[in-house]
Amino acid sequence: MEFLQFDSGLWQRVVSLFTYDPTSPLTLATGFFLFAFLVFALGYVIVKRRPNLRTWYITLFSLYFYYKLSGIYLLLLGGVALSDYIIGHRVAKRRERGLGTRGWVALSIAINVAILTYFKATGFFVDVLQNIYKDGLLNFEGVAVPAGVSFFVFQSIAYVVDISRGTIKPLRRFMDYLFLLSFFPKMFLGPLVKAKDFIPQIEAREVNVSRDDFGRAVTLIAGGLIKYAVIASALGALFVNPAFKGELGDSGVVALLAIYGFTLQIYCDFSGYSDIAVGVALMMGFRLPDNFDAPYKSATITEFWRRWHISLSTWLKDYLYIALGGNRRGAFRTYINLFLTMVLGGLWHGVSICYMAWGVLHGLALALHKIWLRINPWAKKRGEEMHPIVRFGATLITLHLVAFGWLLFASAQQAPKMGVEDFDLCLDMINRIATNFRAEDIIPSIEASGVAMVIMYIGYVLHFLPKSFNGAVQRMVTRSGFIGQWILIVAVVWIVMQCSAMLVAETGVAAGLPMYADY
Repeated sequence: MEFLQFDSGLWQRVVSLFTYDPTSPLTLATGFFLFAFLVFALGYVIVKRRPNLRTWYITLFSLYFYYKLSGIYLLLLGGVALSDYIIGHRVAKRRERGLGTRGWVALSIAINVAILTYFKATGFFVDVLQNIYKDGLLNFEGVAVPAGVSFFVFQSIAYVVDISRGTIKPLRRFMDYLFLLSFFPKMFLGPLVKAKDFIPQIEAREVNVSRDDFGRAVTLIAGGLIKYAVIASALGALFVNPAFKGELGDSGVVALLAIYGFTLQIYCDFSGYSDIAVGVALMMGFRLPDNFDAPYKSATITEFWRRWHISLSTWLKDYLYIALGGNRRGAFRTYINLFLTMVLGGLWHGVSICYMAWGVLHGLALALHKIWLRINPWAKKRGEEMHPIVRFGATLITLHLVAFGWLLFASAQQAPKMGVEDFDLCLDMINRIATNFRAEDIIPSIEASGVAMVIMYIGYVLHFLPKSFNGAVQRMVTRSGFIGQWILIVAVVWIVMQCSAMLVAETGVAAGLPMYADY
């Protein structure tokens, strides 16, 4: 009767499937998610042509996914969903009666902004108080920021505002709104979707995935895994993080290479995860907007923001820039509105000097570009219209402006505490470049960081390949059929596993959450 004996180890593994482990949160780029998604896919084949069952099935899996990602903060997600579902219906009823809706919209914004402020700003203000009262009266451990909180809060604000504008009608069932807010591919890092584009997909009787759709999905997932779990993870662990911490010396060459490295790392990290999200959603028959379009090819700062984190840029324009007045109140007010939008966008990432300085830099750059277009009749409004030689030079300038902004951004992330310390780190990096940059250090620094430099070189080359190259790869993957696509995914997963093993061996740390995990 040995087969009837209780296996405590097996039971613990079963229990772990349904409990949150803060040391190993679930993301789209983990082996456990691949296993869970395969199990999910088996059931999805059965329910995908039954709209009600499909909604319940996906929503319950999304809630499970978020619980495995953030634990008890699942209740926060549910609270935001319930609050704005009710407010949305109140707004719609008042609008039908010809009554004002500002009060209810303001309530929604106040609730959501209060949530963001608590999680994003509490630590900063407590640190300020602790610096003032150094007698230890304040004993504050910090606030853990729920994964993806900014994304579902922004999504919820947009839903209520769209109802007040008459762009959409409120969803009839709470479960449908919970689906909109929690859809697991976009939950963690976006992309942010427009309710008017996504609600019809929720309500559709059928969801279809064509052969081309499936090929594109596989291409996005495979490419996203390489960008996020190989290039970004290896570059950060092997070079960028140690360089910012001063573990690779105080050479100005190392500091400059670290800025270039972070510039590539943050792109591959965020865009790679977004590609995985878009690909996973497409495999299920849902279409999310593309979030990145080779942003470092931009010839102007305005073009950069058309290519970088497109869904957030669109959200900031539609719900912040326009709310401030947009370009409807004259040129000077337009520049001020652009500036304020970017400053607030910087503070959205966190309350710190460097995040605010990052927003100020981009706000000034956008305003100055607008002024340049206004006073110079020969300036090209769109970078694509420039002469190739002019565009090449403008692209270099724009890339380095953006890279300097990423120095501010990286300093906020790498410093032990936000506030004065992050700005000190930024100034230290600049000082190293200005006072300790020696040409004879270039080759030794590159050789000493061998693997990381090769990865950085490959990453930049892939980024600057023509768009037609991506299309050719996608067509090749589509033509390879299911067997070829399966082989590709298995090969990429194997590469990711080997990279993770290498990072553990070299640094003791495997690939973790994306750098945008708190946003």
